[in-house]
This record gives sequence, C-alpha cells and structure tokens, in this order.
Amino acid sequence: MNVRAAVSGDVGTILRFVRELAEYEREPDAVKADDAMMTDALFGERPAAEALIAEVAGEPVGFALFFHNFSTWEGRRGLYLEDLYVTPAVRGSGAGKALLKACARIALERGCARFEWAVLDWNQPAIDFYRAMGAVGMDEWTVQRVSGDALARLAAGG
Repeated sequence: MNVRAAVSGDVGTILRFVRELAEYEREPDAVKADDAMMTDALFGERPAAEALIAEVAGEPVGFALFFHNFSTWEGRRGLYLEDLYVTPAVRGSGAGKALLKACARIALERGCARFEWAVLDWNQPAIDFYRAMGAVGMDEWTVQRVSGDALARLAAGG
C-alpha cells in the first residue's frame, strides 16, 4: 500500500473515483465537475483543495480530497476531508485507513486543531470504520446548505 500526493495526471482517476462515490451515495447524476474544473481546483494558480492517491502495486485504488477550514474558537485552521473513497475490490485492505492516517499526519504537520468530515447517516459501514479510527460524531450539529437559485436569491438580498 502506497499513499502519495496527487499530481495533475491523476485528475481523470480522481474524477472516476468521484463518480463511483456519487453512485455509491445514490447520487449518480450529481457530479458536475469536469477535468478542467478539477485541474484548476487542485493544481491551478490558487488551489482550493488537495488530494492523496492510494495505490496497490502501482495501481490507484482510492483517494482522499481535503482542504483547510478555520476554527475561530481554536484560532487555528483545520483539515476538512471532502471525499474518501476506496474501490470495492480492495475495501478492507487498509487503503482507507492509510488515507485517513496520511490526512491526520498532514493536519498535525500543518498545525491544524482538528480533522473533520461528514458522513451520510445511512452509511453504517463508513460510520463504523470512522468510529474505529477514533472519530466522534457531532450529533448536535447539522449541516446547512444554500445552493443554486436559493444562493442567488440570498446574494441578491432576498
């Protein structure tokens, strides 16, 4: 098992993994990102995120995509894991754990106060995996989202 930083040549693989994750999460048509968007987001002038690739025998088998957030209470940035995905054929092999450990090391190296992510409430295998890694559910918090037309209305003052 090898975990490495993604390079621009990995964008196609990352997008394939994103689409497979969307399928697993019951949103197969939700992915709007394309190669150009992902290349700019990960490797452009002002990258918005970073990614790690897990490999077995030189073949990509999973990825983690993350970015920094900030805690006003802690006064320090954190690391937010947007996506963690391992192909079904190698689940249970340690790839997911290796990716999480690599992200945790990055968080510590960069002085982050926390490492956090969201998980769908029906995804019990993932929840169990995360709990086994030491994650604690933030049950009293709920995610809020404004997007699309609602975002435009809010921005316009309405």
